[in-house]
Amino acid sequence: MTAAYRHRELVVGSSLAAFAIIFAALILFEVPGLGIPHFFYLPVAALAMTGGVRRGVCAGILASALFTVGVALNPAVPTATQILSLTTPIRVLTYTSIGALIGWFAAHDLELVTRLQLLAERDFLTGLPNTRAFEAAIARRLVQGRPFSLLLGDMDGLKQINDLKGHAEGNDALRRLAEMLGSVLRPNDEVARVGGDEFAVITSLAGGEEAAAAAARLEATLENQGVGITFGWALFPGEGENALSLYRAADERLYARKLVRGGDRLGRSLFSVAG
Repeated sequence: MTAAYRHRELVVGSSLAAFAIIFAALILFEVPGLGIPHFFYLPVAALAMTGGVRRGVCAGILASALFTVGVALNPAVPTATQILSLTTPIRVLTYTSIGALIGWFAAHDLELVTRLQLLAERDFLTGLPNTRAFEAAIARRLVQGRPFSLLLGDMDGLKQINDLKGHAEGNDALRRLAEMLGSVLRPNDEVARVGGDEFAVITSLAGGEEAAAAAARLEATLENQGVGITFGWALFPGEGENALSLYRAADERLYARKLVRGGDRLGRSLFSVAG
């Protein structure tokens, strides 16, 4: 996001103050040939950068109105020459055009920055939030201080799919898994792809039995759809007070359960569906 958008309240306030100062200077000090009205371009441009085309045009109209009134109130400026000639419509055209042009570029730049920011926080393959975005989500939960569970899932059999059917087939399997996860999770759960075959979920479940039941439910639901995945979990604050400790606890439980469940068997089931 551009600096003008991040600090738009300050920019808007400064621009309005600049309008007032330039208007006062126009009345008090302007004489033919001095050119104080040219300073109106500065607040017009600043306002356009905070609000796009519409605000830029409005700022241009405001500048035109202040120019006209200021000239009418300044005894040193020939009113008939400045207002009744082409000067006023030319000012209106230039002020509003500059406002619209800068506003368009500012809005386009904001849209581009927003898209780039979204891409930077999304996994290119599955479209899910990536590790960076998920760590930010955990950080928000930690700041809130309310108990939650971190579920860490590892897709079963991805290596076999890649070896036997190729990485394209493996990528398709990952995409299907991501779609299925998104469809079976609760609305308030947050899911992300945090590794090659690893997915993570933040859920508001606060007890170990609840987290274990959620992991088993996800595993069974996805397995019934032909997708093998094994989950481990960790509880905040009981099993970790920061993201690293929670990841470690969930990862240890994940691989212990993977050995017990026989992930390779589930992986072969996934391979048969992928084929």
